[in-house]
Order: sequence, then C-alpha cells, then structure tokens
Amino acid sequence: MTRVLDYGTVPALSGEADSMVIFLHGYGADGADLLGLAEPLKQHLPDTVFLAPNAPERSVMNPMGYQWFPIPWIDGSSEEAAAEGMARAVEDLNACLDRVMAEHDMIAEQVALVGFSQGTMMSLHVAPRRDEAFAGVVGFSGRLIEPEALVDEVQVRPPILLVHGDRDDVVPPQALPEAAEALERAGFTEVYAHVMRGTGHGIAPDGLGVALAFLRQVFGLERGGAGD
Repeated sequence: MTRVLDYGTVPALSGEADSMVIFLHGYGADGADLLGLAEPLKQHLPDTVFLAPNAPERSVMNPMGYQWFPIPWIDGSSEEAAAEGMARAVEDLNACLDRVMAEHDMIAEQVALVGFSQGTMMSLHVAPRRDEAFAGVVGFSGRLIEPEALVDEVQVRPPILLVHGDRDDVVPPQALPEAAEALERAGFTEVYAHVMRGTGHGIAPDGLGVALAFLRQVFGLERGGAGD
C-alpha cells in the first residue's frame, strides 16, 4: 500500500496554470526547502504552478526533515534497507505524481520534475520508467541510481538537464558525467549539463538560471539548448 505524500503549492502567478514544476527535495530536508525557488522562477514562468511533496519517511539523521530512502554511508543502514526503501518510495512518488496531475488537470507533457540530491536520484529513476514522458527533468547535485538497469527498463526519454557543483563534497562532481553517459547509452538524445564553478552541495544562481532557461524551453516558451 502506497503512502500518501503531503505537498506544498505555489499557484501560477497569472492565475491560470498550463504547466507544473514538481520539486523533489534532498535527504533530511522537506518540500518547503525547494518550494522557495518558486519565487524567483515564477516571474519568468507566470503560467506554472509549483508543487513540492515531502518524502515518505522521517529522516534518521534529521527528525525534523524527511528522506526518500535510507543512505547507508550517512545513516548506517544496510544496502538491503536502502534498496527496499527506494523501491517503496518509487511507488509512493508515482502515486503522488498521478494524484497531483489529476488534481491540477495536467498531463505529463505539461509537467517537469526538479530534484536536488536524493530528489535527483528519485527523479532520474522514476521519470524514464513512466508510461508517458514528462516535459523535462532537472537534476541538481545528484546521481543516477542503478545506471546499468536503465537500458532495459527505460520507457520514455524526456529531456534532462544535469547540474552539479565542482566542489560538491557530498555527491562527487563525477556523478554528472557518469549519469550523462548512462543516459546516452540508454538512448536519451537530449541530455544537457551545467557545472556550477566554485559551488559545493547546493544550487548557485548560475545553475538556477540555466534550469530556468531549460524549463522555459521544454514548456515551449523559448527555443534553443540548455547547459554548457
């Protein structure tokens, strides 16, 4: 049985939403942690509604926050617990995505996922395995879990933007090219990348700017590429 994820919302600035951004937060944080990004983004995406669910479990390391699944090298959990936790979280997230899209009368091509860290891991795992492709996926400071399985399990190939700080000491910067290479091996043709210079495990203004350009592109507001 799936767990119902609660979520916060920032309505479309115009009052009439025709697209949706769903933020997926990192380990030990909550939906509100990323929902604040809606404030600068909505000025340039006035017809977009922003949502950010809380992950299904309270964080072991930060009881005030949440986790999508345990992380052995952080919380001392077993690899088995991590795998089981992620599998269950994938079911929870898919159910949440279906629910919020129905509630807001959106179809997949109107929706983009924006993840950070563990939220990126969830985004990159879930989006390619759904029946219908999202407009796009932005992954900040994360990695692709089980890259070897993607070739056989991929169902759809939405455009993907990977953004990472070159001084990240939580998720190594090498995770970006490793994810990009795995995605390309799985047949993805629109994989963009941006490296935030001098940035650790976080989101710098230049990274957010590239993400905004990507979102405007996949929502049909601009033409051209994204990343560098």
